[in-house]
Amino acid sequence: MIKSKVLAGAAFLTVLLHSNALAEQSVQERYQLEEAATPLREQAGWRKPERILVIGAEPGVVQRLEADSPDVEFLRASSPAEAISLAKSADALVGTCNPAILAAGKSIRWVQVYNAGVEDCVSVPALRERGILVTNMQRIMGPVIAEHATAMMLALTRRLDAFIPAQRERAWRPQAAEGRLTLVEGKTLLVVGLGGIGTEIARRGHALGMRVIATRASGRTGPEFVSYVGLPDELLKLASEADVIVNATPLTPETTDIFDADFFAQMKPTAYFINIARGKSVVTSALVDALENGKIAGAGLDVTEPEPLPPNHPLWTLPNVIITPHVAGRSHLGFSAQMDVVVENVKRYVAGDRMLSVVDVARGY
Repeated sequence: MIKSKVLAGAAFLTVLLHSNALAEQSVQERYQLEEAATPLREQAGWRKPERILVIGAEPGVVQRLEADSPDVEFLRASSPAEAISLAKSADALVGTCNPAILAAGKSIRWVQVYNAGVEDCVSVPALRERGILVTNMQRIMGPVIAEHATAMMLALTRRLDAFIPAQRERAWRPQAAEGRLTLVEGKTLLVVGLGGIGTEIARRGHALGMRVIATRASGRTGPEFVSYVGLPDELLKLASEADVIVNATPLTPETTDIFDADFFAQMKPTAYFINIARGKSVVTSALVDALENGKIAGAGLDVTEPEPLPPNHPLWTLPNVIITPHVAGRSHLGFSAQMDVVVENVKRYVAGDRMLSVVDVARGY
């Protein structure tokens, strides 16, 4: 009895110390975010903002912002029309890259968005024309989305896509897997796009005993748990080696439609394709053809093109496909991490410090 109480007390102390350590970490350290090379105050065009328009923030966030920056007025809109009106006096915009709001807000010099994907945002001409700074949620969703991708991989390789329907029919059907139950240990995982999310996917694949290879546009460097990092022009070669391929690329002109008929033709017929990035990176008709004709073993799709997927689309009825409705980034954590980044970046912008998670508008991510 005494021993169990001692052990319980030690466990509680360990959790408490861990929680305190996390609390003492900066937002940058906690989420491993990249910091801009130079402070804003050293860059042309920056000035301390007087008013910041905040759209769609969780309850309590604006109060945190006001407490951190009492000399800044934070504007809140209850409708699109009001947002456009308030934008006219705003120096910065948090929550959206809406073209109409940016057009009205001639003085807006910085935009903070709540998501990692910024393909719609960087297409707004005002950003380039006015040199507007954009920051996003790079890396924030990495662990959650990586778990979703891993869950899809394991569900496919253990053929849960076949057994769950049998369960609903109350049918004991071991033959539903058709002899294709697979062990991922020792298999090769290809992560296409070794950024924040891709790195977390690679980390989990390595932990499962997989050989991990990857592509990235920015160079051949990568963490030690990735055995080879190739450039985008090596995609087809690396695809032929992989047993599981996960798309983690941002959507840019270069990554649109990269998973086409030629790509699926290079995959092993026993390999799986998982997409947790953007549907427009995939030529959907080519994916359907590959699945229907046994060119690949199956697919896990959190994103599709089109999206939402129409009820009569063939992907819904294919037996070797798992589809989730663009929810890979959701978890019990809600949006607390995103709000932490918003609060930190507003504090940094007001002070003219180095910003976190700056988007390269020209590259699109």
